[in-house]
Amino acid sequence: MPKFKTYPLESISPEEALKKQFKLVDTMTRHFMGDELLSRGDLGVVPGLNQPRYTKKVEEVLADYFGVKAAMLVRGSGTAAIRLALHSTLKPGDTVLVHKAPIYPTTKVSIDSMGIKTNAIDYNDIENQELPNDISAILIQYTRQQPEDSYSMEKVISFLKVNYPKIPIITDDNYAVMKVRQIGVELGANLSCFSTFKLLGPEGIGCIVGNKREIDQLRKENYSGGSQVQGHEALDVLRGLTYAPVALANQALVVNELVKRLNNKEIPEVSYAYVANAQSKVLLIEFENPIAQEILKYTNSLGAAPNPVGAESKYEIVPMFYRVSGTFKEYDPELLKTTIRINPYRCGADTIIRILKDSISKVVE
Repeated sequence: MPKFKTYPLESISPEEALKKQFKLVDTMTRHFMGDELLSRGDLGVVPGLNQPRYTKKVEEVLADYFGVKAAMLVRGSGTAAIRLALHSTLKPGDTVLVHKAPIYPTTKVSIDSMGIKTNAIDYNDIENQELPNDISAILIQYTRQQPEDSYSMEKVISFLKVNYPKIPIITDDNYAVMKVRQIGVELGANLSCFSTFKLLGPEGIGCIVGNKREIDQLRKENYSGGSQVQGHEALDVLRGLTYAPVALANQALVVNELVKRLNNKEIPEVSYAYVANAQSKVLLIEFENPIAQEILKYTNSLGAAPNPVGAESKYEIVPMFYRVSGTFKEYDPELLKTTIRINPYRCGADTIIRILKDSISKVVE
């Protein structure tokens, strides 16, 4: 029997992903001339804009695509996007409502360093929680923070908007954008934050989409030329986003195939395989015996990536065999001994099965 039940997010189909690609490209044609998209954009602080013209155009595309008033590309990836969103809505000493679960480590650093307090309730059972009065913002992570998380983003946002109509809602949409039908702002949140590096984009570029007031405030504060996302980086964000939905939908198909094959005992040493959002949608493999750490000693030499780069970045092509995520490890430290996570990235199920069999043979021989 499995140790726990997981509730992964529902991935869009390849057909739905293709529609997202087509919608994005159509939106691009409404904001750019054709030859502009064949360029590398511009650089520097343009008078009157205080940013490159092409960066502004890309931000307009993103706002249009997600159906919101504003978008902003920022340096520091998804972590900085979340930090800036918190900064735009909270002051030191304010309280943010969070889910009763381990907070994603880099988000916790932001909360602690900004002197923000937290008040936690269980989003899995939100209708039966005692809601606090002294909060200034709400933070919701789209993907799972612990194995038993099962909350619906749409349901949580809707419930909190009714009960806190004047409180801004920030969503951490990392590992969900272009995988699910609607992200936080499309479901009613005020600001959504994500890393474009996780969407086949350039290193270190994050994105905030949503309310114009908060984003305009952040844009005023981001006046330094060295802080600007340059035109070529912004265009690379669009190029990555174009190919991400179909690639990620196919990746989800491989994960689902592997779960079926492994739970049909194609590899006897595997006790159970799960689909989980930890944080990206991955395969969790639980072994009959505590051999997880030994398995990971051999997978690198067999061609698997031994660690994430951006967790679904443009560099990650071969499958990743890795330990369970930090928040899952905090939930149950014993998972390190019995369980590994695998992200197929661009490979097929047969490659995963081969690497698993070969590495297991080296451990149990």
